[in-house]
Amino acid sequence: MDNKGVLYLIPTTLGDNEPLEVLPYSVKTAIENLTYFIVENEKTARRFIKRITPKKSQPSLQILKLDKYAEELEVRKYLDVCETGVSVGLLSEAGVPGIADPGAEIVKMAHEKGVRVIPLVGPSSILLAMMASGFNGQNFAFNGYLPIDTSERKKAIKQLERLSKEKDQSQIFIETPYRNEKMFTDLKSTLTPTAKLCIACDITLPTEFIRTLMIQDWKHQKIDIHKKPTIFIIHKE
Repeated sequence: MDNKGVLYLIPTTLGDNEPLEVLPYSVKTAIENLTYFIVENEKTARRFIKRITPKKSQPSLQILKLDKYAEELEVRKYLDVCETGVSVGLLSEAGVPGIADPGAEIVKMAHEKGVRVIPLVGPSSILLAMMASGFNGQNFAFNGYLPIDTSERKKAIKQLERLSKEKDQSQIFIETPYRNEKMFTDLKSTLTPTAKLCIACDITLPTEFIRTLMIQDWKHQKIDIHKKPTIFIIHKE
């Protein structure tokens, strides 16, 4: 019988929501039963854990950091406790672990070590935006970040539009929030007038904004997406 611990993939909120408004109770139960957590930012992780399980002892938590300063050799040991029957929770900064998230490396390592992986249900801004876009939910691709250089970015935008038309494939991407407005400007000037663009901002929050329009119609719209987490989706029929 395998007595190894398991790796729980624990989703978090996409903003300052009450956790149980957007997360199932199974997330609270998992956190209550875990002591070891792998996180990007210890301060925000502790705050989230305290918010969803206020009675949990903070000093008892074992927090392993997965940020840009984490040593690869140390990270390779993060799941060693699973060999002794101890389970570990992997927390994303926002949304679900492993999707546009460095936690994917931990999940890969779990499979290599034969540790069972249990994903828990929670909000993914990518999927929620796709659901609300009205685009082809049978065929879509997530492209991460586009190039920062303006000419390279415009080239990438045109390429995504071509791919969308050729494959009937919705093209999803993100931008660093303080560059959102520049991205919006470049999309309006680069895409053809009849291409469709969905902008999904502050998903699940009271300030949520989700709208799909043709580029020719977006040119007459004023929206506030500056410094707000935003998903962009292109679709060309």
